[in-house]
Amino acid sequence: MLPDYDVIVAGAGPGGCAMALRLAQLDARVARRTLVLDRSSFPRAKPCGGGLTGHAEDALRELGVELEVESFASPSARVRFGGFERAVALGRPVRIVRREDFDHSLVRIARRRGVEVVEGEGVVDYAVEADCVRVRTTRRELTARVLVGADGAASVVRKQLNQRRRARPHRLFKLEMTVPAARDVDSDMLYDFTLMARGLRGYLWIFPVPGNLINVGLMHYPSRVNKSGAELTALLREGLAEHGVELPDRGTRGWPAWGYHPSAPVSGPRVITIGDAAGIDALTGEGIAVAMEHAVEAGGAVVEALATGDLSFSDYRRRLRRAVVGRGLALDRWLARLLYGGRNRWRSWLSLVLFDPDVLEMYAARVSGTSVLADQKPRLYRALFGHLARWPMRARALRAATPPDMPLALAPGKPAA
Repeated sequence: MLPDYDVIVAGAGPGGCAMALRLAQLDARVARRTLVLDRSSFPRAKPCGGGLTGHAEDALRELGVELEVESFASPSARVRFGGFERAVALGRPVRIVRREDFDHSLVRIARRRGVEVVEGEGVVDYAVEADCVRVRTTRRELTARVLVGADGAASVVRKQLNQRRRARPHRLFKLEMTVPAARDVDSDMLYDFTLMARGLRGYLWIFPVPGNLINVGLMHYPSRVNKSGAELTALLREGLAEHGVELPDRGTRGWPAWGYHPSAPVSGPRVITIGDAAGIDALTGEGIAVAMEHAVEAGGAVVEALATGDLSFSDYRRRLRRAVVGRGLALDRWLARLLYGGRNRWRSWLSLVLFDPDVLEMYAARVSGTSVLADQKPRLYRALFGHLARWPMRARALRAATPPDMPLALAPGKPAA
Protein backbone atom coordinates (compact mmCIF):
# COMPACT_ATOMS: atom_id res chain seq x y z
CA MET A 1 0.00 0.00 0.00
CA LEU A 2 1.34 3.42 -0.99
CA PRO A 3 2.18 5.66 2.02
CA ASP A 4 0.13 8.80 2.51
CA TYR A 5 3.14 10.97 1.61
CA ASP A 6 6.62 10.62 0.20
CA VAL A 7 7.98 13.05 2.79
CA ILE A 8 6.65 14.39 6.08
CA VAL A 9 8.60 17.31 7.52
CA ALA A 10 8.19 17.87 11.26
CA GLY A 11 8.53 21.62 11.81
CA ALA A 12 7.84 24.64 9.60
CA GLY A 13 10.61 26.94 10.79
CA PRO A 14 13.44 28.05 8.50
CA GLY A 15 14.82 24.52 8.28
CA GLY A 16 11.50 22.83 7.56
CA CYS A 17 10.40 25.42 5.01
CA ALA A 18 13.84 25.44 3.37
CA MET A 19 13.54 21.66 3.09
CA ALA A 20 10.17 22.02 1.38
CA LEU A 21 11.57 24.65 -0.99
CA ARG A 22 14.57 22.47 -1.82
CA LEU A 23 12.32 19.51 -2.65
CA ALA A 24 10.17 21.74 -4.87
CA GLN A 25 13.34 22.90 -6.59
CA LEU A 26 14.68 19.40 -7.21
CA ASP A 27 11.53 17.34 -7.89
CA ALA A 28 8.06 18.86 -8.20
CA ARG A 29 6.43 15.43 -7.89
CA VAL A 30 8.07 14.82 -4.52
CA ALA A 31 7.08 18.31 -3.39
CA ARG A 32 3.43 17.62 -4.23
CA ARG A 33 3.63 14.54 -2.01
CA THR A 34 5.30 16.40 0.86
CA LEU A 35 3.55 17.48 4.05
CA VAL A 36 5.04 20.02 6.45
CA LEU A 37 3.56 20.02 9.98
CA ASP A 38 4.05 22.51 12.80
CA ARG A 39 2.42 22.46 16.21
CA SER A 40 2.29 26.27 16.23
CA SER A 41 0.22 28.65 14.13
CA PHE A 42 2.04 31.39 12.22
CA PRO A 43 3.05 34.06 12.92
CA ARG A 44 4.36 32.73 16.20
CA ALA A 45 6.90 33.98 18.73
CA LYS A 46 10.35 32.43 18.38
CA PRO A 47 13.36 33.09 20.64
CA CYS A 48 16.23 34.06 18.35
CA GLY A 49 18.65 36.88 17.60
CA GLY A 50 17.18 37.09 14.09
CA GLY A 51 20.43 37.73 12.22
CA LEU A 52 20.61 36.59 8.58
CA THR A 53 24.34 36.15 8.08
CA GLY A 54 26.04 35.81 4.73
CA HIS A 55 25.56 32.04 4.74
CA ALA A 56 21.83 32.51 5.36
CA GLU A 57 21.69 34.95 2.44
CA ASP A 58 23.52 32.42 0.27
CA ALA A 59 21.10 29.65 1.22
CA LEU A 60 18.11 31.86 0.42
CA ARG A 61 19.64 32.69 -2.93
CA GLU A 62 20.30 29.02 -3.69
CA LEU A 63 16.67 28.27 -2.89
CA GLY A 64 15.53 31.09 -5.16
CA VAL A 65 13.97 33.06 -2.30
CA GLU A 66 13.82 36.84 -2.02
CA LEU A 67 13.44 38.30 1.46
CA GLU A 68 9.85 39.50 1.76
CA VAL A 69 9.97 41.08 5.22
CA GLU A 70 11.50 44.24 6.61
CA SER A 71 15.08 43.91 7.81
CA PHE A 72 17.73 46.05 9.50
CA ALA A 73 21.07 45.98 7.69
CA SER A 74 23.92 46.00 10.19
CA PRO A 75 27.22 46.92 8.48
CA SER A 76 29.51 46.15 11.40
CA ALA A 77 29.77 44.44 14.76
CA ARG A 78 31.18 45.67 18.05
CA VAL A 79 33.02 43.25 20.32
CA ARG A 80 33.32 44.31 23.95
CA PHE A 81 34.76 43.23 27.28
CA GLY A 82 34.54 45.76 30.10
CA GLY A 83 36.61 48.80 29.16
CA PHE A 84 37.72 47.33 25.82
CA GLU A 85 35.68 47.64 22.65
CA ARG A 86 36.48 47.15 18.98
CA ALA A 87 34.33 47.67 15.88
CA VAL A 88 34.70 45.16 13.05
CA ALA A 89 33.49 45.96 9.54
CA LEU A 90 31.50 43.24 7.79
CA GLY A 91 32.12 42.45 4.13
CA ARG A 92 28.36 42.13 3.69
CA PRO A 93 25.85 43.59 6.14
CA VAL A 94 23.97 41.14 8.35
CA ARG A 95 20.25 41.63 7.86
CA ILE A 96 18.35 41.37 11.12
CA VAL A 97 14.70 40.34 10.97
CA ARG A 98 11.90 39.66 13.37
CA ARG A 99 11.61 35.89 13.47
CA GLU A 100 7.83 36.06 13.74
CA ASP A 101 7.67 37.81 10.35
CA PHE A 102 10.49 35.90 8.68
CA ASP A 103 9.22 32.43 9.55
CA HIS A 104 5.68 33.31 8.49
CA SER A 105 6.95 34.56 5.14
CA LEU A 106 8.78 31.27 4.51
CA VAL A 107 5.56 29.34 5.19
CA ARG A 108 3.75 31.47 2.60
CA ILE A 109 6.53 30.98 0.04
CA ALA A 110 6.54 27.18 0.56
CA ARG A 111 2.79 27.10 -0.07
CA ARG A 112 3.19 29.16 -3.23
CA ARG A 113 5.73 26.59 -4.44
CA GLY A 114 3.11 23.86 -4.13
CA VAL A 115 3.97 22.29 -0.76
CA GLU A 116 1.24 21.49 1.77
CA VAL A 117 1.89 23.16 5.13
CA VAL A 118 -0.43 22.42 8.06
CA GLU A 119 -0.30 24.63 11.15
CA GLY A 120 -1.45 23.70 14.65
CA GLU A 121 -0.51 20.04 14.21
CA GLY A 122 2.76 18.65 15.51
CA VAL A 123 4.51 15.30 15.33
CA VAL A 124 4.46 13.58 18.73
CA ASP A 125 5.86 10.14 17.90
CA TYR A 126 6.94 7.92 15.04
CA ALA A 127 7.87 4.32 14.30
CA VAL A 128 9.98 3.07 11.41
CA GLU A 129 8.45 0.06 9.67
CA ALA A 130 9.64 -2.07 6.78
CA ASP A 131 7.86 -0.08 4.08
CA CYS A 132 7.16 3.31 5.70
CA VAL A 133 7.46 5.60 8.69
CA ARG A 134 4.31 5.67 10.79
CA VAL A 135 3.90 9.19 12.16
CA ARG A 136 1.57 10.09 15.02
CA THR A 137 0.57 13.73 15.24
CA THR A 138 -1.54 15.69 17.69
CA ARG A 139 -4.56 14.93 15.46
CA ARG A 140 -4.07 11.72 13.47
CA GLU A 141 -1.79 8.96 12.23
CA LEU A 142 -0.02 9.21 8.87
CA THR A 143 2.53 7.25 6.86
CA ALA A 144 5.43 8.46 4.75
CA ARG A 145 8.42 7.06 2.95
CA VAL A 146 10.71 9.54 4.74
CA LEU A 147 10.41 11.65 7.91
CA VAL A 148 12.46 14.83 8.22
CA GLY A 149 13.02 16.12 11.75
CA ALA A 150 13.08 19.93 11.55
CA ASP A 151 11.24 20.31 14.84
CA GLY A 152 13.82 22.25 16.82
CA ALA A 153 15.73 21.57 20.01
CA ALA A 154 12.83 19.58 21.49
CA SER A 155 12.66 17.40 18.37
CA VAL A 156 10.96 14.03 18.86
CA VAL A 157 13.05 12.73 15.96
CA ARG A 158 16.29 13.81 17.63
CA LYS A 159 15.23 12.21 20.92
CA GLN A 160 14.77 8.80 19.33
CA LEU A 161 18.02 8.99 17.39
CA ASN A 162 19.98 10.16 20.47
CA GLN A 163 18.43 7.87 23.11
CA ARG A 164 21.82 6.50 24.19
CA ARG A 165 23.69 9.77 23.98
CA ARG A 166 24.14 12.10 26.93
CA ALA A 167 24.73 15.77 26.30
CA ARG A 168 24.05 19.12 27.92
CA PRO A 169 22.34 21.88 25.98
CA HIS A 170 23.30 25.47 25.40
CA ARG A 171 21.07 27.90 27.26
CA LEU A 172 19.79 30.97 25.44
CA PHE A 173 17.65 33.82 26.77
CA LYS A 174 16.05 36.43 24.55
CA LEU A 175 13.69 39.40 24.63
CA GLU A 176 12.59 41.82 21.95
CA MET A 177 11.84 45.29 23.28
CA THR A 178 11.38 48.90 22.23
CA VAL A 179 14.42 51.15 22.14
CA PRO A 180 14.85 52.96 25.48
CA ALA A 181 13.77 56.61 25.57
CA ALA A 182 16.37 59.17 24.48
CA ARG A 183 18.43 56.50 22.75
CA ASP A 184 18.99 56.14 19.02
CA VAL A 185 19.06 52.74 17.37
CA ASP A 186 22.68 51.65 16.97
CA SER A 187 23.20 50.09 13.55
CA ASP A 188 25.98 47.82 14.85
CA MET A 189 25.43 44.39 16.34
CA LEU A 190 26.93 44.25 19.84
CA TYR A 191 28.63 41.12 21.20
CA ASP A 192 29.53 41.76 24.85
CA PHE A 193 31.71 39.21 26.68
CA THR A 194 31.97 41.22 29.93
CA LEU A 195 29.69 38.83 31.82
CA MET A 196 32.23 36.04 31.43
CA ALA A 197 33.90 37.60 34.47
CA ARG A 198 30.61 36.87 36.31
CA GLY A 199 30.47 33.22 35.28
CA LEU A 200 28.70 33.44 31.93
CA ARG A 201 30.25 31.13 29.36
CA GLY A 202 29.11 32.95 26.28
CA TYR A 203 28.13 36.48 25.42
CA LEU A 204 25.36 39.06 25.66
CA TRP A 205 23.96 40.51 22.45
CA ILE A 206 22.08 43.67 21.49
CA PHE A 207 20.89 43.74 17.87
CA PRO A 208 18.89 46.44 16.07
CA VAL A 209 15.49 45.26 14.82
CA PRO A 210 13.03 46.89 12.38
CA GLY A 211 10.27 48.90 14.05
CA ASN A 212 12.34 50.84 16.60
CA LEU A 213 13.11 47.64 18.49
CA ILE A 214 16.18 45.95 19.87
CA ASN A 215 16.72 42.24 20.23
CA VAL A 216 18.60 41.43 23.44
CA GLY A 217 19.75 38.14 24.88
CA LEU A 218 22.61 35.94 25.99
CA MET A 219 24.04 32.51 25.29
CA HIS A 220 25.52 30.18 27.91
CA TYR A 221 27.67 27.29 26.73
CA PRO A 222 27.25 23.89 28.49
CA SER A 223 30.50 24.15 30.45
CA ARG A 224 31.51 23.17 33.97
CA VAL A 225 29.98 26.43 35.16
CA ASN A 226 26.33 25.64 35.82
CA LYS A 227 23.83 28.48 35.85
CA SER A 228 20.11 28.33 36.58
CA GLY A 229 17.57 30.16 34.48
CA ALA A 230 17.10 32.72 37.25
CA GLU A 231 20.86 33.31 37.43
CA LEU A 232 21.15 33.77 33.68
CA THR A 233 18.22 36.19 33.64
CA ALA A 234 19.89 38.17 36.44
CA LEU A 235 23.11 38.28 34.42
CA LEU A 236 21.19 39.49 31.38
CA ARG A 237 19.63 42.27 33.48
CA GLU A 238 23.03 43.23 34.89
CA GLY A 239 24.71 43.26 31.49
CA LEU A 240 21.99 45.33 29.84
CA ALA A 241 22.07 47.89 32.63
CA GLU A 242 25.63 48.75 31.58
CA HIS A 243 24.21 49.79 28.21
CA GLY A 244 21.37 51.83 29.66
CA VAL A 245 18.76 49.16 28.92
CA GLU A 246 16.36 48.06 31.63
CA LEU A 247 15.15 44.47 31.39
CA PRO A 248 11.42 44.19 32.12
CA ASP A 249 10.29 41.88 34.91
CA ARG A 250 8.44 39.73 32.39
CA GLY A 251 8.83 38.72 28.79
CA THR A 252 12.28 37.12 28.74
CA ARG A 253 12.22 33.66 27.20
CA GLY A 254 14.82 30.98 27.76
CA TRP A 255 15.26 27.80 25.79
CA PRO A 256 17.78 24.96 25.37
CA ALA A 257 19.62 24.28 22.13
CA TRP A 258 21.96 21.46 21.20
CA GLY A 259 25.37 22.18 19.74
CA TYR A 260 26.45 20.26 16.65
CA HIS A 261 28.68 17.25 17.28
CA PRO A 262 30.30 15.45 14.31
CA SER A 263 29.70 12.02 15.84
CA ALA A 264 26.10 12.57 16.96
CA PRO A 265 23.47 10.62 15.00
CA VAL A 266 21.62 12.85 12.56
CA SER A 267 19.81 10.16 10.56
CA GLY A 268 18.52 6.63 10.57
CA PRO A 269 16.55 4.35 8.25
CA ARG A 270 13.85 6.54 6.61
CA VAL A 271 14.66 9.39 9.03
CA ILE A 272 16.84 12.49 8.71
CA THR A 273 17.31 15.63 10.87
CA ILE A 274 18.16 19.24 10.06
CA GLY A 275 18.46 22.57 11.88
CA ASP A 276 18.34 22.67 15.68
CA ALA A 277 17.42 18.98 15.69
CA ALA A 278 20.82 18.23 14.12
CA GLY A 279 22.73 20.87 16.13
CA ILE A 280 23.38 24.62 16.17
CA ASP A 281 26.68 26.47 15.94
CA ALA A 282 28.34 25.88 19.33
CA LEU A 283 30.47 29.03 19.19
CA THR A 284 27.85 31.64 18.28
CA GLY A 285 24.52 29.87 18.81
CA GLU A 286 23.59 30.64 15.20
CA GLY A 287 20.70 28.56 13.94
CA ILE A 288 18.94 30.17 10.94
CA ALA A 289 21.76 29.81 8.43
CA VAL A 290 22.67 26.38 9.78
CA ALA A 291 19.09 25.12 9.38
CA MET A 292 18.77 26.34 5.79
CA GLU A 293 22.22 25.03 4.81
CA HIS A 294 21.30 21.68 6.34
CA ALA A 295 18.10 21.70 4.29
CA VAL A 296 19.97 22.28 1.04
CA GLU A 297 22.11 19.20 1.71
CA ALA A 298 19.30 17.09 3.13
CA GLY A 299 16.95 17.91 0.26
CA GLY A 300 19.39 16.44 -2.21
CA ALA A 301 19.89 13.37 -0.03
CA VAL A 302 16.13 12.76 0.25
CA VAL A 303 15.45 13.11 -3.48
CA GLU A 304 18.32 10.73 -4.27
CA ALA A 305 17.10 8.23 -1.68
CA LEU A 306 13.55 8.27 -3.03
CA ALA A 307 14.85 7.76 -6.56
CA THR A 308 17.17 4.85 -5.73
CA GLY A 309 15.06 3.23 -3.03
CA ASP A 310 17.97 3.23 -0.58
CA LEU A 311 16.35 4.98 2.36
CA SER A 312 18.98 4.08 4.95
CA PHE A 313 20.62 7.54 4.89
CA SER A 314 23.75 5.76 6.09
CA ASP A 315 25.97 8.31 4.35
CA TYR A 316 24.13 11.45 5.46
CA ARG A 317 26.24 12.22 8.53
CA ARG A 318 29.43 12.08 6.47
CA ARG A 319 27.79 14.09 3.69
CA LEU A 320 26.77 16.77 6.16
CA ARG A 321 30.20 16.78 7.80
CA ARG A 322 31.96 17.33 4.47
CA ALA A 323 29.66 20.15 3.36
CA VAL A 324 30.62 23.77 4.04
CA VAL A 325 28.10 23.93 6.89
CA GLY A 326 29.43 20.78 8.53
CA ARG A 327 33.06 21.82 8.27
CA GLY A 328 32.22 25.19 9.77
CA LEU A 329 30.23 23.66 12.62
CA ALA A 330 32.99 21.19 13.46
CA LEU A 331 35.60 23.98 13.64
CA ASP A 332 33.32 26.22 15.70
CA ARG A 333 32.70 23.36 18.12
CA TRP A 334 36.47 23.10 18.70
CA LEU A 335 36.82 26.86 19.11
CA ALA A 336 33.86 26.95 21.53
CA ARG A 337 35.54 24.36 23.75
CA LEU A 338 38.66 26.55 23.87
CA LEU A 339 36.80 29.75 24.62
CA TYR A 340 33.99 28.53 26.87
CA GLY A 341 34.93 25.01 27.92
CA GLY A 342 36.51 25.31 31.36
CA ARG A 343 36.36 27.39 34.51
CA ASN A 344 39.59 29.22 33.75
CA ARG A 345 40.37 28.50 30.11
CA TRP A 346 38.21 31.34 28.83
CA ARG A 347 40.61 33.92 30.30
CA SER A 348 43.37 32.59 28.09
CA TRP A 349 41.45 32.54 24.83
CA LEU A 350 39.15 35.53 25.20
CA SER A 351 42.20 37.77 24.99
CA LEU A 352 42.97 36.20 21.59
CA VAL A 353 39.47 36.98 20.35
CA LEU A 354 39.57 40.52 21.69
CA PHE A 355 43.10 41.63 20.90
CA ASP A 356 44.01 39.85 17.65
CA PRO A 357 42.69 41.90 14.70
CA ASP A 358 43.33 39.01 12.30
CA VAL A 359 41.08 36.66 14.29
CA LEU A 360 38.32 39.25 14.37
CA GLU A 361 38.73 39.86 10.65
CA MET A 362 38.50 36.13 9.92
CA TYR A 363 35.33 35.76 11.91
CA ALA A 364 33.83 38.89 10.38
CA ALA A 365 34.43 37.33 6.96
CA ARG A 366 32.79 34.13 8.17
CA VAL A 367 29.71 36.03 9.40
CA SER A 368 29.59 38.03 6.16
CA GLY A 369 29.78 34.84 4.14
CA THR A 370 32.74 36.20 2.17
CA SER A 371 34.92 33.28 3.24
CA VAL A 372 34.66 29.89 4.94
CA LEU A 373 36.47 29.91 8.29
CA ALA A 374 37.10 26.17 8.05
CA ASP A 375 39.15 26.87 4.91
CA GLN A 376 41.30 29.39 6.79
CA LYS A 377 42.88 26.88 9.19
CA PRO A 378 46.54 27.71 8.42
CA ARG A 379 45.83 31.39 9.10
CA LEU A 380 43.92 30.50 12.25
CA TYR A 381 46.69 28.22 13.53
CA ARG A 382 49.23 31.01 12.99
CA ALA A 383 47.09 33.27 15.15
CA LEU A 384 46.80 30.59 17.84
CA PHE A 385 50.54 29.94 18.00
CA GLY A 386 51.29 33.66 17.88
CA HIS A 387 48.99 34.06 20.85
CA LEU A 388 51.32 31.92 22.98
CA ALA A 389 54.08 34.49 22.60
CA ARG A 390 51.76 37.45 23.12
CA TRP A 391 49.82 35.96 26.02
CA PRO A 392 51.55 37.83 28.92
CA MET A 393 50.93 41.19 27.24
CA ARG A 394 47.34 40.29 26.37
CA ALA A 395 46.70 38.99 29.89
CA ARG A 396 47.67 42.40 31.25
CA ALA A 397 45.38 44.08 28.72
CA LEU A 398 42.51 41.82 29.80
CA ARG A 399 43.09 42.71 33.45
CA ALA A 400 43.11 46.40 32.56
CA ALA A 401 39.80 46.05 30.69
CA THR A 402 38.06 44.18 33.51
CA PRO A 403 35.51 46.38 35.34
CA PRO A 404 36.58 47.27 38.91
CA ASP A 405 33.54 45.52 40.42
CA MET A 406 34.42 42.28 38.58
CA PRO A 407 37.79 41.24 40.04
CA LEU A 408 39.60 38.92 37.69
CA ALA A 409 42.45 36.82 39.08
CA LEU A 410 44.77 36.37 36.13
CA ALA A 411 48.10 34.75 36.85
CA PRO A 412 50.71 35.34 34.16
CA GLY A 413 51.35 32.29 32.06
CA LYS A 414 50.59 30.61 28.79
CA PRO A 415 47.06 29.69 27.67
CA ALA A 416 45.75 26.38 28.94
CA ALA A 417 45.61 23.68 26.30
